[in-house]
Amino acid sequence: MSTGTSETAVARRRKRIDLKDFGILGGLVAIVVYLSLATSTFLTGQNIVNLLDQAVVIGLLAVGATLCIVSGVFDLSASANLAVSAIAGVFLTAHFGVAGGFLAALVVGAILGAITGTLIVLTRVNSFIGSLAVSIIYRGVAIVLTGGAIVAVPADQLAAFRVWALPVFGGISGGTILLAVVALVLGFVLWGTTFGRRIYAVGGNEEAARLSGVRTPLIHISVFAINGVCAAAAGMVLASRAGSAQPAMAIGMELTAIAAVVIGGTSILGGSGAVWRTVVGVIILTVIGNGFNLLRWDTTYQQVVTGALILVAVAGDAWLSRRSRRAG
Repeated sequence: MSTGTSETAVARRRKRIDLKDFGILGGLVAIVVYLSLATSTFLTGQNIVNLLDQAVVIGLLAVGATLCIVSGVFDLSASANLAVSAIAGVFLTAHFGVAGGFLAALVVGAILGAITGTLIVLTRVNSFIGSLAVSIIYRGVAIVLTGGAIVAVPADQLAAFRVWALPVFGGISGGTILLAVVALVLGFVLWGTTFGRRIYAVGGNEEAARLSGVRTPLIHISVFAINGVCAAAAGMVLASRAGSAQPAMAIGMELTAIAAVVIGGTSILGGSGAVWRTVVGVIILTVIGNGFNLLRWDTTYQQVVTGALILVAVAGDAWLSRRSRRAG
């Protein structure tokens, strides 16, 4: 089988409208309708702006994680990468300005992501365990760089540094616009490029993709690097809000991001998924959290609801996979 034939088959499969599309969109609509009727503040402009802003950090982590999971790997080092990249960005802002610091953070994130991917490819260890081990290393690096202290942006650069936290268009923050741009770019990359088709092919059947001429190690290293860039961008958004960075930033957020990817219908087995569905998953989680606050419900039960959604999404994915195999 040639590379072109393999990728064309993958393209046909991923362009089919399936039940996942209707399920996640229907679920989001149902939640929005309920909160609109149950509260008088959900659909207000300020609340919508707040919702979008709350989705930024998890959204950036989730869209990057989508490429990893579609290709058949997990990256649990994303939040640790976020911390190291943000610390580096804050450090370098003092020397190269706000734009230089942001770009430097993205470069650091890409390098750390590529290192993670390379280690997993070379050692052939399970990506879940391997990236978890690397995340511990990166957290240690963050502590070494800062001595465990908070690193603050110089006072004379703080106003410009907070660009991702402040409203820039109709009350919408710079971070929200950044998430929209990243989601559109990665959505196009995954859906409309040869590289994207190869990501689907590797996630669907790595051995078949390799025999078809796809450089599977390079694909995996690339998606880890892209995820690293997304993590770094998320880190700079968090640093922008606080005016500082620290080693304990975003601990555990990578799990919430993966939850959003799964709720969005991306198969944990790889080979299936889309960035737009991940964005819907992020919005669902954000809206649920916002609804608990507006309705003044005990937020302890929010974890129960989130866990139930993940279980339903995974069970539904397994059912659809079995159904697809029987049909095929």
